[in-house]
Amino acid sequence: MHRKFCILVCFIAVAFLFDYATTAQDAQRPASTRYEQRTPSRDGIGKFYMGREISHVMGHQGAEWLERPEREREEMPNRLVELLKLKEGDVVADIGIGTGYIARRISPKIGETGTIYGVEIQQEMLDILAERMAEEGIANIKGVLGTITDPKLPPESVDLAIMVDVYHEFSHPYEMLQHICRALKPGGRVAFVEYRAEDPKVPIKRLHKMSELQVIKEATPHPLVWVETLRDLPWQHVIIFQKIAAE
Repeated sequence: MHRKFCILVCFIAVAFLFDYATTAQDAQRPASTRYEQRTPSRDGIGKFYMGREISHVMGHQGAEWLERPEREREEMPNRLVELLKLKEGDVVADIGIGTGYIARRISPKIGETGTIYGVEIQQEMLDILAERMAEEGIANIKGVLGTITDPKLPPESVDLAIMVDVYHEFSHPYEMLQHICRALKPGGRVAFVEYRAEDPKVPIKRLHKMSELQVIKEATPHPLVWVETLRDLPWQHVIIFQKIAAE
């Protein structure tokens, strides 16, 4: 196991160095040339970023799917929350919060002194979130209406930003991650929770999965350093980065 881990770390390091020049240049490119438009596939929008086609967004009409009973078995949400190592008083940004499925499990971990910013780009989804949280008496979740390029979070306010099965849907991933980084406190963390593209047994459409190396590649232009990748969940990996403090 130790040998396999060392091989993986070396592989990631080589891939990181190989892509560093390209991704560093990407940070300086104008938005008009950062993305490539091609003929869309069945499940994509035809917009490509760093070789990856961006998938369609799930609308608020699919809100009930987020609450499907099978998620307990497929995703083990309670285990996910344990892996995040949250503490009382933390400020969490749940980007693409949906119905609050993950956020309501985070809520007791951060307590009354903590805050969850629940970011959505659809007001209809925020209305559903507010209704559910009121029904369950959860008061430390605040809905935030963001845009496709900006989550509209206060600067340097967030201890952890988490994106559960949502980053692959961002139509402007570079801009969104740029603004998420601005919202992080120095040393704050970002957690990408994505279905594992490396595992053909994960029964999810291709564009709704991401590999660990692709996530690392897309994080490289930003002030983030890879911390760890957790593989405790049945179908997803949790890829965690930390914001680099400005010198």
